[in-house]
Amino acid sequence: MRDDPGNRPPTAMELQNMLAEGQTTSVQLVEDALSRAKASEDLGIFVSLREDSAIKEAQASDRVRSEKKARSRLEGIPVAIKDNIAIAGEPLSCGSKILDGYSSPFSSTAVERLRAFGAIPIGATNMDEFAMGSSTEHSIHGSTLNPWQKDRVPGGSSGGSAAAVAAGVVPIALGSDTGGSIRQPASFCGVVGMKPTYGRISRWGLVAFASSLDQIGPIAHTAEDCALVLDCIGGSDSRDSTCLPSGSTDCYGVLNAGLENLVIGLPKEYFQSTGVDAAVLEKVYAAVKHLEESGAELREISLPHTEYAVSTYYLVATAEASSNLARYDGARYGKRSDAARSLVGMYEGSRSEGFGEEVKRRILLGTYVLSAGYYDAYYRKAQKVRTLLRRDFEEAFLECDVIATPTCPEVAFPLGSKLDPLAMYLSDVFTVSANLVGVPGVSLPCGFKEGLPIGLQLLGQAGDDAMPLRIAHEYQKATNFHCAVPPGMAP
Repeated sequence: MRDDPGNRPPTAMELQNMLAEGQTTSVQLVEDALSRAKASEDLGIFVSLREDSAIKEAQASDRVRSEKKARSRLEGIPVAIKDNIAIAGEPLSCGSKILDGYSSPFSSTAVERLRAFGAIPIGATNMDEFAMGSSTEHSIHGSTLNPWQKDRVPGGSSGGSAAAVAAGVVPIALGSDTGGSIRQPASFCGVVGMKPTYGRISRWGLVAFASSLDQIGPIAHTAEDCALVLDCIGGSDSRDSTCLPSGSTDCYGVLNAGLENLVIGLPKEYFQSTGVDAAVLEKVYAAVKHLEESGAELREISLPHTEYAVSTYYLVATAEASSNLARYDGARYGKRSDAARSLVGMYEGSRSEGFGEEVKRRILLGTYVLSAGYYDAYYRKAQKVRTLLRRDFEEAFLECDVIATPTCPEVAFPLGSKLDPLAMYLSDVFTVSANLVGVPGVSLPCGFKEGLPIGLQLLGQAGDDAMPLRIAHEYQKATNFHCAVPPGMAP
């Protein structure tokens, strides 16, 4: 039986029960969420709020409920949206000066589907500029702080979304994950974050960073809530050619299938790494032993090309970023330099003034690896290694149903301590492989070190998004790490 939730804010499922029993209204939930968002301004979570629009949508949701026509278990639930996922008529800055003042003329498919099922976006959350970062320190809007300890980063690039859930502002938020940008901040903030199978959720309306890696996914307190969101927003979309042709998933329906006869693989390359904090390894080992005691079998496996994952990721990701961000030139998109006196000067000035240092760094790296004379030596070779990594996972899944690893090699690090890019990049060592090979991954809290959360990562086979959520749900039914709240954040 799940332990007493204590002071943890209600989950979406719990709020839905309260709504159904008449204990609250959607208007009250939205007003409370907006109030908490304003009260936590010091954390730098939100970059904009939809106060009037959200309350009007809540009023409409209450009318729907009064007519007993609730559209889903998300009916009337307030949610937060990362600032690179479009909402029609709302600011969309991606944390960048080059998009400062821009409003999206359309909504992303993910947002459209959330709203179609009754969820209510209350605002946009802070992020690393164009999703390039692991700490939410690279943003025109300033840094986001970790609700657990305000001198620590919340992770990135979806740090604002993870902090919004951890701080109890909303029960659910959307983030995007290119190399761990949902799972890493979920680990640092003590919440559940999921990167679905590549193509499971439409990327229409998600501002592109690296198109073969990006995925939208949910962040919540529980695997149960993540399953609800995934079932609502997943499925094919004619506007996204990379979206899987299959229909919507059914993750929620299999959450309680148990752990009997399941095999959990433990990759020796992840657990023997010298760069992993001993406390992280201890808590992750304890979590997988608990799963073994609950009926699963543990089996050591090998992912032999793991050591090349980070370098491969940063070659592929920067190359695709260089291509995707070429459109921000002061003419087609983005802020135009006031000092421009020629076409070339406009391009140079607009991009120099509009992009931050980390984005410039990645554009330069990506342009270099795609350039004549270096394409074969770097980008083509990275794609070959990416194929080897995919084969590693395919062979591993012949031996196991899910792979368990630490989400991150350490707990949340202090603000400003990893502004050196190489040190920052290494924080993604356990997460980037899932994006390179397209498999689903879930991070969930499994312990603490000195008051800071530790994350367990569960990776499933491509297309089987339900399996890691099912195992995460079983773990959460028997433990209460997800019920802990940051100091001073009790509702």
